[in-house]
Amino acid sequence: MSADITTPAHPSRPDWQWHLGVAAFAVAWWLVYRQLRPLSEWITALLPVERHSHSGEAIAFFLYDVPKVMMLLTLIVFAMGVVRSFFSAEKTRAVLSGKAEGVGNVLAAGLGVLTPFCSCSAVPLFIGFVSAGVPLGVTFSFLIAAPMVNEVALVLLFGLVGWQVAVTYLAFGLGIAIVAGFVIGKLRLEGWLQDWVREIHTGAGAPADIDTAHPGMVDRYKLGIAAVREIFGKVWLWILLGIGMGALIHGYVPEDLMVRIMGAGTWWSVPAAVLMGIPMYTNAAGVIPIVEALLGKGAALGTVLAFMMSVIALSLPEMIILKQVLTLRLIAVFIGVVASGILAVGILFNLIF
Repeated sequence: MSADITTPAHPSRPDWQWHLGVAAFAVAWWLVYRQLRPLSEWITALLPVERHSHSGEAIAFFLYDVPKVMMLLTLIVFAMGVVRSFFSAEKTRAVLSGKAEGVGNVLAAGLGVLTPFCSCSAVPLFIGFVSAGVPLGVTFSFLIAAPMVNEVALVLLFGLVGWQVAVTYLAFGLGIAIVAGFVIGKLRLEGWLQDWVREIHTGAGAPADIDTAHPGMVDRYKLGIAAVREIFGKVWLWILLGIGMGALIHGYVPEDLMVRIMGAGTWWSVPAAVLMGIPMYTNAAGVIPIVEALLGKGAALGTVLAFMMSVIALSLPEMIILKQVLTLRLIAVFIGVVASGILAVGILFNLIF
């Protein structure tokens, strides 16, 4: 005599619990995010370092930026995973391809201006766009514009050197983001994405209990969670490494040396400014004091702006994080196109002003 033994399936949570849980997560996320700055300052104050020393600056920067970027990555990837369930990758690419691609670059660059992100903070949204099947060139327009054309930089430039320079900076920054993204899009380099990113485009890796053909809202939540697990697991370590390097640079930046080099006013000052800016990492507000010091020492305006743009649009920590999404060849193309645009801006500014 034998008996069939069946294991009862785990009862699924009712939909209202999922909705309530997602709402509670959103509220908790917002409350914690708003406290990141004071929390990082409080922890730094507990450590045996002087707050405004090189070490204090580096530690406070790291303690603030790591949770900020991690939280942004979690929220944005989850949201993009939910949104992607409404639109297939093929439909998204069809809407933003061909003649609409230029419009997509303009819209993405405009969105970048409106989002107060530094380069590493913009990477999570960039990853979300790429994983949702948005054309590569359009996503690059956002990635370039978000840190480069910053509202803080606009206001501070307005106060330092007048509205004409601030508006010209806005126009050139947007122009670089739109044109560079358009050029990268026309090169059709999607094959140079990392393999796991291309697999996300095809919808691979969705949990087995999700009805991908006719998903309900709970299924969409699960897709968002699956996207967070997939992407977060790939990039979290590199985010730590990138921001750690950026914190060291931020705390120990050799400002006096930069003033001497970029205050020289020689023909090579603009390329030197770009090369010096790439290894560094800060946001627009953090680089403005350096900009002010350089201008006060008599450095040419175009040289200073080229340095500022390279710091906030081509930072080394940003490249370390992007390496988990893009191949080295694609990163090299990105650096080459953007650096060329920044060089052009620096030279033109030196000729005009």
